[in-house]
Amino acid sequence: MSFFQTKHLTKAFGGLIAVNDLSFEIEEGEIFGLIGPNGSGKTTVFNLISAYYPITSGAIHFRGREINGMPTWKICKEGIGRTFQIVKPLRRMTVLENVMTSAFCRTANFGVAKDRAVEVLHFCEMEKKLDFSARSLTIGDRKRLEIARALATEPKLLLLDETMAGLTPQEQAEGVLLIRKIRDSGIAIIIVEHIMQVIMNLCDRILCINYGQEIARGTPPEVANNQAVVEAYLGRD
Repeated sequence: MSFFQTKHLTKAFGGLIAVNDLSFEIEEGEIFGLIGPNGSGKTTVFNLISAYYPITSGAIHFRGREINGMPTWKICKEGIGRTFQIVKPLRRMTVLENVMTSAFCRTANFGVAKDRAVEVLHFCEMEKKLDFSARSLTIGDRKRLEIARALATEPKLLLLDETMAGLTPQEQAEGVLLIRKIRDSGIAIIIVEHIMQVIMNLCDRILCINYGQEIARGTPPEVANNQAVVEAYLGRD
């Protein structure tokens, strides 16, 4: 069985089918891109994986276990972490305290949580900002803090939802390096991103969806040159 797999994943909101019979799999150590036009269902897929929404039908397997039906906190403990499109740090806390709150997913010991948070912030090259208030951070640093908070839960699979949105080209380049560093540490990644240069440079494979359905999958060059993908983004004309 694959490291991570969805089988016929479907989500209906009343009469609207947001995700429609979607099946894909991820291997250990892979960076897997999930792309598609606005409203195509990408974030809904993440919300189904992390149990923010219950699935309508289908199944999700992770490391040999079926996880659909588990509560969100248990899926996190199983080893799936995620970030969000709109970052919402605990504004009145420091950077260190923000990451410690995530580290408590794995321990009830204050000292252990602090040590883990410091380790993660060093990994994310934010060690000079441990004592900064989260509200004082730039958008680039807030995005990096969001990744640090997810890493502090010690995931085996990390879902990254538009972590490059709103960043400068230099910050995007630094973000690409960090994501590769995360993969090299042994964490598999599913990334949702609209910046195609980032997706094409990072991903081993890409799945493109539209109206909740698969329209193409393959290597970055294969997907970029797929006519259905071009039409989904740019239209037939």
